[in-house]
Amino acid sequence: MNKKAPAAGLSPRGRALRKIEPYIWIAPSVILMAVFILVPIISVFQMSMSDVSKAGKIKGFNGIANFTKVINGSAFGLVLKNTIVWTVAVVVLSTILGFVLALILNNQFRGRKVARAIVVFPWATTLVVQASAWNFIINKDYGTLNTLLLKLGIIKEAVNWTPTPEAYFAWEIACGIFVTIPFVCFCVLSGLQSIDTTYYEAATVDGANYWQKLFKITLPLVKSSLTVSTVLNIIYVFNSFPIIWTMTKGDPANHTDTLVTYLYKLAFYNGRQGEAAAVSVIGFIILLVCASVYMVYTLRKGDEE
Repeated sequence: MNKKAPAAGLSPRGRALRKIEPYIWIAPSVILMAVFILVPIISVFQMSMSDVSKAGKIKGFNGIANFTKVINGSAFGLVLKNTIVWTVAVVVLSTILGFVLALILNNQFRGRKVARAIVVFPWATTLVVQASAWNFIINKDYGTLNTLLLKLGIIKEAVNWTPTPEAYFAWEIACGIFVTIPFVCFCVLSGLQSIDTTYYEAATVDGANYWQKLFKITLPLVKSSLTVSTVLNIIYVFNSFPIIWTMTKGDPANHTDTLVTYLYKLAFYNGRQGEAAAVSVIGFIILLVCASVYMVYTLRKGDEE
């Protein structure tokens, strides 16, 4: 009966194949990433530094002219501020609420499976449907919120819940928080369920209360899950388009626009493809800086530990 030759006894050709085998397996993924991610990024960078027609045809190189036009534009400062407020508010509040909800769902109680199914529902529904539902809820004339409050006698007449662009933007933030809570919740919940219960049992024997267990055991052990969910949430929320576009389309006068809705308007409403590409590059750089800061922080923390 023939036996397979050990790796040390392989021919030079066999050893060479063994060395490149991992690269052969990952090659399809690398090719797909190059085609569908790297090539579009290069194309956007090229367009951002070119004179581009309304049809998207590159006429020639124009340096940083598109960036200058965008940054000096009257709407850019407001749009950038909206993007930062939108991202920070949604990510911070959804992380806090998602963490609290995960702590609740991690406990044993009757109907826990049903509760988990209800929590995941907003994440399973498309953002366009969610945003449309929120528009319906806060509508002054036929909205669910006014109808309910009127029937309960809490208000005497219909309330305009969106009297200003800032108020409408606040409702968009609330919608964003609502749809991202499930993602944070289940990321943290997976971390909570991996914690060995003997840690809590030992802490109880030592006389630790709930808050001591939370800050000394739970938070340190779910930190990695919480960090990953936060970073992914930042990327997801920063690039979120459907909620803003469905509820207000960034109106009135760019007061509820974020970078993604603003570049969409530049490209497809105004035909300013080069400037839209410049806005896209600015957004890409902001996310790249955030990701780099996170990586440096994580590596430093890893070295310290």
